[in-house]
Amino acid sequence: MSISVIGSGAFGTALAISLSQTGRPVTLWARSETAAQKMRETRENVARLPGCALPSSLQITSDMDSALAQYMLLAVPMQMMRSVLQDYSQLHDRMLVACCKGIELTTGLGPIAVIQDVVPGANAAILTGPSFADDIARGLPTALTLACYDDAACQPLQDDLMTPNLRIYRTTDTVGAELGGALKNVMAIACGAVIGAGLGDSARAALMTRGYAEMTRMAQALGARPDTLAGLSGFGDLALTCTSDLSRNYRFGLSIGQGKPFDPLITVEGAATARATVQRANDLNIDMPITEAVVALLDQKMRVQDAMEMLLSRPPKEE
Repeated sequence: MSISVIGSGAFGTALAISLSQTGRPVTLWARSETAAQKMRETRENVARLPGCALPSSLQITSDMDSALAQYMLLAVPMQMMRSVLQDYSQLHDRMLVACCKGIELTTGLGPIAVIQDVVPGANAAILTGPSFADDIARGLPTALTLACYDDAACQPLQDDLMTPNLRIYRTTDTVGAELGGALKNVMAIACGAVIGAGLGDSARAALMTRGYAEMTRMAQALGARPDTLAGLSGFGDLALTCTSDLSRNYRFGLSIGQGKPFDPLITVEGAATARATVQRANDLNIDMPITEAVVALLDQKMRVQDAMEMLLSRPPKEE
């Protein structure tokens, strides 16, 4: 089966490297021909994933027609997915697999919903879970969730995305998989802010635990299964991104807590997701205090210490 990865950021490049180890035809698409040419010449993505060699079998192109394959893995930022789908109609008759995490700010939709909004009737899936690009590219063991409405279509896709270091579990709970991957980024910002402000590991553990309760509450209200949030795409991803400096969302939170600037060129999906989530939660009357606190921090309406005091002063209740 032929596979193309659309998007040559760190995660897309890492997936392309890992998938190339299986012997299947794999193509990596970059929007910029300059970037594609440099990767072809150096056999490395110096800008996004330095130090990780690109296999000689991996094809690299900036021409979408040349990148067309049976499976198209969309490794583009969540807030850019709609424009990519609109700009490249060649994608529309393929199996589309979202490889991003977040909620579209303008619509409140997740990755699969955005795909189906732009391409009605599309056969869509999402690949998500606890994973850092550098780990995947270096062949370190990683487990991910593949979610698709159509389990019959998901089974062969699951087989074709398995590599020596990537183990794939499948589910039909696309809502749970989408929301777990999206909302954990919000909690990672909160945890980073707490550590950056020097409030300690105990405070982070409390935020992770109550953040998980928020994630589950929101997901169940939208039709997700609780066991999905307890799996790789929920709890697993939450544990990884709330505790590691390799997480962009966690590092962004650290910068907030430390009162330091953050590189504006680094994509932080959790910021837009937090805003979109608060809007959706208000519409559905769902209590999301940590997410609301993150938005207040983003808008500089509250300090980290004030946010923590606000959370600690909430009325007591059962766990």
